[in-house]
Amino acid sequence: MSINEMESKARELRELQALIEEATAEAEAIKDAIKAAMGDAESVQAGEYRITYKAVTTARIDTAALKKALPDLDFRNEAHGLLPRALRFLAGHCKFPP
Repeated sequence: MSINEMESKARELRELQALIEEATAEAEAIKDAIKAAMGDAESVQAGEYRITYKAVTTARIDTAALKKALPDLDFRNEAHGLLPRALRFLAGHCKFPP
């Protein structure tokens, strides 16, 4: 690949990255608007879409504490904290008509 081709590809890459950032920001704004419209509802049927926004709790082991308590064990999972909580937003086509 020549220097001119590399420059062209680098320019194209920067333009695509800018488009991705713009689209990501727009998608986040749309998600925020939908979440605001949902209020306290965890799930909404909007035409052919089922939209959910609810808390998700996962169980994880505090490996740092276990490593201190049991240093001879080999811990492959580096998860930290106990029962972290996150919010998950999903918007997808319904499998069945409403």
